[in-house]
Amino acid sequence: MTKDWKTRTQLVHEGSRRSQYGEMAEAIFLTQGFVYPSAEAAEARFLKAGEDEFIYARYGNPTTRMFEERIAALEGTEDAFATASGMAAVSGALMSVVRAGDQVVSSRALFGSCLYVLEEVLGKFGVHVTFVDGADLNQWRAAVTPGTKAVFFESMSNPTLELVDIRAVSEIAHAAGAIVICDNVFATPIFSRAVEQGADVVVYSSTKHIDGQGRALGGVVCGSREFVRKTLEPYMKHTGGSMSPFTAWLHLNGLATLDLRCRAMADTALQVARALEAHPKVTRVIYPGLPGHPQHTLAMAQMGSGGTLVTFEVKGGKEAAFRFLDALEIAKISNNLGDARTIATHPATTTHQRLPQNQKDALGITPGLIRLSLGLEDAGDLIADLTGALSAA
Repeated sequence: MTKDWKTRTQLVHEGSRRSQYGEMAEAIFLTQGFVYPSAEAAEARFLKAGEDEFIYARYGNPTTRMFEERIAALEGTEDAFATASGMAAVSGALMSVVRAGDQVVSSRALFGSCLYVLEEVLGKFGVHVTFVDGADLNQWRAAVTPGTKAVFFESMSNPTLELVDIRAVSEIAHAAGAIVICDNVFATPIFSRAVEQGADVVVYSSTKHIDGQGRALGGVVCGSREFVRKTLEPYMKHTGGSMSPFTAWLHLNGLATLDLRCRAMADTALQVARALEAHPKVTRVIYPGLPGHPQHTLAMAQMGSGGTLVTFEVKGGKEAAFRFLDALEIAKISNNLGDARTIATHPATTTHQRLPQNQKDALGITPGLIRLSLGLEDAGDLIADLTGALSAA
């Protein structure tokens, strides 16, 4: 494929495979296995499969391969491996790299399931995990040592939208010989090219913006061909975390409109953030696209945008937050994000419910905090819906 295509062209055409029928839309190869013309051909393929040869859907599939090649081209990596969910991507990227006795340094502000993998799963198998304030480069410098195997962070944290300086942390990690694994889902592949900024491995939950319609779970790990095929693939194909061909087909179709959707959502997010900032019942607004955000300069340098999510705190705590949520008419109460529909989430009682109170306090997850994922509705309609619900709060 042509490598100087712009993003929107890549998202429509990159990695396309057509059968002998010359179909326009990407085909769904809904098969778990493949037929060989002879026993000798089967033996040869198991010894070494060719570039466009497949053995079993857990190892690879033509539809899944189209998705992997398209997202790798978008992200600017040599290869990618599609997974059953975003958490399969996170756990696979980490578990395939470390072994007992290794050290991982991670930012503290993480999604609850990511914390579980680091604290419980890796800890149970003898991996030492050190947590730092992701925005504090001095803490990274103190924690990362020549014995550190990997560093892990969300480039924009869930739900408080704190940014990690990808370039600076990558320089610290690489100086110590550590691999950099970046969960980039909030930044989206449209607004952040983490590999260009130093990350070695980039993880996405394709459930979110890539699918964009709340239809199917999926994930993807992007990186060098050496990492994806020699380190990650053996772990993923033997532990069963591969993406289904049907999901790959859905997410391929999601990629075609990803750039348009993310930019429209981000434009709306900025308008909503400005409106909320001026509302008397809102005590704080967290949106990196606002000039008053403490990491606004970093957000503009790293993403060129504030992203598609806005977090804000309703005056009056949990009771007021619940009244606000229950009064919404357009925005829906859910725990997903990156959808065409605007979604409101109360992190303290849902996505981050199981965190101890001291960790919630440290992360700024207060009882009145709302995470808003902006959809494709009219911005004026959304602002009217939000301000009306705030009156009920």
